[in-house]
Amino acid sequence: MEKSEAEWKKQLDSESYNVLRMKGTEAAFSGKYHDSKAEGMFVCKGCGLELFSSDTKFDSGTGWPSFSEAKDSKNVKLITDGSHGMQRVEAVCAGCGGHLGHVFDDGPKEKGGKRFCINSCSLDLKEK
Repeated sequence: MEKSEAEWKKQLDSESYNVLRMKGTEAAFSGKYHDSKAEGMFVCKGCGLELFSSDTKFDSGTGWPSFSEAKDSKNVKLITDGSHGMQRVEAVCAGCGGHLGHVFDDGPKEKGGKRFCINSCSLDLKEK
């Protein structure tokens, strides 16, 4: 998806723009989905691509929405991220290239051990 920065700024609120386009991070426990129990499909706020089902959401205690897996591995690209002096795996929307968050290996063992730590402001929820 090709858009100019002016188009992204017009479409997204400032916090979502900072996260999705500038690879920022919202403050822990500040996002509207970190403790949400609503059922449905979490989609990219930038392009609407389906990313995570509420069925895979769990409370990690970290202050960000956490998911054990993506709805479809083709929808969330994983990229090596060496920023801030750390080695991490960045989660990016395959539809628009927006930064979603990071993936860690401390998720529920019975669900594969992954924790997709995602910024609330990069998501919209389509409730069931």
